[in-house]
Amino acid sequence: MMKTMAIIPAAGAGVRMGTKQAKQFLDFCGKPLLAMTLEKFQVCASIDGVILVVPSHDVEYCQKEIIDRYRLNKVEKVVAGGERRQDSVRKGLMAIEGRCKWVLIHDGVRPFIESFLIEAVVKSVKKERAVITALPAKETVKKVDADGFIIKTYDRKQVYLVQTPQAFQYDDIMTAHQKAFLEAWDEVTDDALLVEKMGVPVKVITGSENNIKVTTPHDLELVRFLMGKR
Repeated sequence: MMKTMAIIPAAGAGVRMGTKQAKQFLDFCGKPLLAMTLEKFQVCASIDGVILVVPSHDVEYCQKEIIDRYRLNKVEKVVAGGERRQDSVRKGLMAIEGRCKWVLIHDGVRPFIESFLIEAVVKSVKKERAVITALPAKETVKKVDADGFIIKTYDRKQVYLVQTPQAFQYDDIMTAHQKAFLEAWDEVTDDALLVEKMGVPVKVITGSENNIKVTTPHDLELVRFLMGKR
């Protein structure tokens, strides 16, 4: 029960990428993007097991061509995802079946997550109950209305750009996702928001500039640049 598990949601269709193949399976130097992400958790001593969530028609492919091929034996289950990200995460949480105390949730298309950041999140969640990684905003952030007119300007010192991994006590995040499902909450793209709505305090720790989320064609160029640096 004192185990720390990771859920890697990678069930998106990648519409914004504009490629025939889903972004998590795009090949870089002979290796799928998703495999690159999973390897970071495979070698991290603080992670005891991994649940991978992918599109239902890709479950068998992922098991054979990613998990088995790259010997990612920390991946305990490959689970079929849902229509929305929060549905996929909920299914991943259900697959754990309460066999851990803490759980990290990390986007499958953030392949440059560093081990030190995973370790820092695990260490922090054991003290703070809920933790997210984020970067302070470098530019001024404004809220606009439907017609594009500014209605509010935020204090940049108080604005952070959220990343993953995010970490929680398993019971907290499982309860939050179940409540969101049963009460039909609006779609959320950030797991921390669910526990915030339940009154759980969430700690922010500094993320990494390299921890990019691969979403658009421009991001692919960043991937190639970062791989070239390494």
